[in-house]
Amino acid sequence: MENNISAISTAPGIGGVAIIRISGKNSLDIAEKMFTPLGRTAVKDFEPYKMYVGNIEGDGFYDFGMCVYFKAPKSYTGEDMVEFHCHGGISISRGILKKTFELGSAPAMKGEFTRRAFVNGKMSLASAEGLIDMINGESVGAAKAGYYLYRENLTRKIKGMQAKLTYALAYIDAGIDYPEEGVTEDNYDEILNTLKSVKNEVSALIGKYGTGRKIKNGVKVAIVGRPNVGKSSILNRLLDYDKAIVSPIAGTTRDAVEGDLDINGVRFCFTDTAGIRQSDDTIESVGIDRAKRFLREADVCLVVLDGTFGLANEDEEILKEIGDKPRVIVANKSDIAINANLPSDLTVSAETGENIEKIKQKLLETGFIYQKTVVETDTYFTSDHYDMRKKDKALRIRKTENLDTGEVKAQLNCKGPKLDQVSMTRKETEIDIYEPEKMEDILKELEFYPASCRVKKTRGYYIKDHMTAAADKVENLGNFLELEIIVAKEEERAGGLDMIYELMRMLGCEKTETVRDSYLSMLEKRGV
Repeated sequence: MENNISAISTAPGIGGVAIIRISGKNSLDIAEKMFTPLGRTAVKDFEPYKMYVGNIEGDGFYDFGMCVYFKAPKSYTGEDMVEFHCHGGISISRGILKKTFELGSAPAMKGEFTRRAFVNGKMSLASAEGLIDMINGESVGAAKAGYYLYRENLTRKIKGMQAKLTYALAYIDAGIDYPEEGVTEDNYDEILNTLKSVKNEVSALIGKYGTGRKIKNGVKVAIVGRPNVGKSSILNRLLDYDKAIVSPIAGTTRDAVEGDLDINGVRFCFTDTAGIRQSDDTIESVGIDRAKRFLREADVCLVVLDGTFGLANEDEEILKEIGDKPRVIVANKSDIAINANLPSDLTVSAETGENIEKIKQKLLETGFIYQKTVVETDTYFTSDHYDMRKKDKALRIRKTENLDTGEVKAQLNCKGPKLDQVSMTRKETEIDIYEPEKMEDILKELEFYPASCRVKKTRGYYIKDHMTAAADKVENLGNFLELEIIVAKEEERAGGLDMIYELMRMLGCEKTETVRDSYLSMLEKRGV
């Protein structure tokens, strides 16, 4: 790029130092006209990446500061660059910037230095996005996630997957174009393993998307409950200032009140909602409808109960509305009295502040971010000539309906023998199918027949880092929690199992409480 651009690169305001940055072919020429070094070295002879002290000419004044030259292509933008480090007064920095404009530099557009860095191959799009996330991040977690992108970690992963796919494609092309060269069955096994490895890596990245989005934008927490249970008071306690109006009159909060809080480097975005109840008040009813919408959109629900009463019908309706979504249930008003029969995680007092800090810890412990809720219907197949159970294998067709999007799909899945008797881990192979009924017909034609019962469950998916949690409500069987970590290599399985055990410990579960039977086996034992 021929044209020069310049801008103030430090935040506006009064400070010790301000930085004016110039980028472009003639940036050193502009510096030569503005900067008078104290030493004997002329500006045109400046050693790159070295600070020089001297006088900087502004618009009608001089300031004493420093100048540094970055020689292309080893600069942020990949072009010749100059930085002036002056005193941080607003008029000083603006005056020096104005002087650069008089000498032929143009005002930089928002993000233009980074755009030039991308155009000149100094950083990838992912790295540029990471930089913006670091600058705009409102929590330590967001800054860390931005740094991960900025340091090209994601780019390296993607390039690694591209290399694997290129390798596999080369073998496939060779097998098609030059079959006489003897691409062996072992080669095809290697190709298949490579493709499976890439698929697992892609799945892991997709699985992290929800978590990354919440780290970047904040975890949405809806504070819900019936009127006058202390939701607004708890919000004020959490934020440590009076954000919401508090009164003893039920229905005071009619619109959503929002507030953000950094908890151990994770940004939580709280929404105090209107008390949920039946109401004939038109305005209050609108607030209640909005409260239910915020509840559905939230990642976590903070449910507030009145600790001086038992569980009201309205409380039960709210808990039903939440469904499988992660929640923290608190019984408020512990300074007055607490009903021991309430299904709460904590007893708190918004009046005295008792256990308010523990609410923050409980929110962190929820950890998992909601992804989706689906209905899965599994049909298992076996045969007299190939008994899947005796082989310790499983063959099934799974039909899935996404309740959030309405999407319907189906897969054919084959599970290999158990790799151990602890985690019940199996190697799985699956493909998408678009006509499951015809696939069933094909299997029946091959003398594979369905098992005596089908497994139907409503499953809520939640993710945390590499781990997936599935909250299952199995028809005719009950409620279960399934924890899963996808690993690319066999040697990673033990470490994944340790992570699952650690989470179980946090949840207060013992290894002995795990269920070893499949849903199909449990249903058959019940004679369903």
